[in-house]
Amino acid sequence: MTWSDRLTELGIELPAVAAPLAAYVPAVRTGSHVYTSGQLPFVDGALAATGKVGAEVSPEEAKDLARTATLNGLAAVHALVGIDAVVRVVKVVGFVASAEGFTGQPAVINGASELLGEIFGDAGKHARSAVGVAELPISSPVEVELIVEVE
Repeated sequence: MTWSDRLTELGIELPAVAAPLAAYVPAVRTGSHVYTSGQLPFVDGALAATGKVGAEVSPEEAKDLARTATLNGLAAVHALVGIDAVVRVVKVVGFVASAEGFTGQPAVINGASELLGEIFGDAGKHARSAVGVAELPISSPVEVELIVEVE
């Protein structure tokens, strides 16, 4: 079974690649790795939510937003090399715009990690960082970067 088949089986459709907000590209390949730029939770070209997690955005909503941002990252990988070229997910870096005192960043970024596990199984197991930050671009609650190994 290919990863494309797995996405179909799960009822997941990769979105269009989100347009960069500044002077960068969505993903770059070097050797056998693809690095994505930080992906925000855009849906149909609009940010799905704004605000800080633990204040305007609940941790549960932020977890869903991390999943959405990860789908955008996979779309960037797919546009560059094709999703079926993925060998494994190497690393996920998740940023969470956190209200003062919010310490649940790992649970929020589980939205990314769990999705990658659903799609890629053992090949989706990855190293990860979940970082709380004061602000993210355009008041996004989350941002996710991926590093994947490809054929």
